[in-house]
Amino acid sequence: MKVSQLVRSVNSANNTEDHWIPLSDLMTGLMMIFMLVAVIFMVQVEAQRKHADAARAEAEQRTRQMHDVAQQYDDIRAQLYDDLYREFASDLPKWKATLDRDLTIRFDEPEVLFDTGKSELKQQFMNMLRDFFPRYVKIIASSQYRENIEEIRIEGHTSTIWSGQANADEAYFRNMELSQSRTRSALQFVLLLPQVADVKRWLVAHMTANGLSSSHPRLNPDRSENRLASQRVEFRVRTDAEARIGKILQAVQQ
Repeated sequence: MKVSQLVRSVNSANNTEDHWIPLSDLMTGLMMIFMLVAVIFMVQVEAQRKHADAARAEAEQRTRQMHDVAQQYDDIRAQLYDDLYREFASDLPKWKATLDRDLTIRFDEPEVLFDTGKSELKQQFMNMLRDFFPRYVKIIASSQYRENIEEIRIEGHTSTIWSGQANADEAYFRNMELSQSRTRSALQFVLLLPQVADVKRWLVAHMTANGLSSSHPRLNPDRSENRLASQRVEFRVRTDAEARIGKILQAVQQ
């Protein structure tokens, strides 16, 4: 080999080496970047998994809480129904009243409650309330139930008709005024009974008078309105289960 060829061969090898070293550094750098991206991705995936696990655990906890509240509500309602039934079973027929599983006591005999179009309690209804209400309060305001009572509603209901030539809208609003006046009269009467004076403050904080006009009519089997049965007064107990479940749902949304 000539000297000139040998020199060119050496120079070519040197040039190849000069290009190979930067290329290897580039590959190493790319590998490091790839590893860094992979690590960041795995960290994000792990963080998302932990967040999902935490959200799932929180949702399960909220579900258990609502289930516990619902179960407690069912237990309280069942026990309260049994206590009310034992107390009033023999009286309900003579009062023409009924006790429903939803804790509603319904006075169904309109001719003994009020005169037509009037809001003053008839004497027979006053006698019934004088017998009924103190015994009713003794149960629902007892230490066993009072902390779970949200509201005691006196609800007044009417039929859809109004004497005279009133149209449907006018009849509804006239009956709304009438039903509200009737429940207010009933509320005033029971709150002033001397037998409940010791729990009057608690009753004032929990009792409401609600005139509902003809918005909840009673129906015959053929789905027509039973106008006589629609005219009624109901005592309805609401527990705090709805409020407690509402607080749980509100906490979830925050």
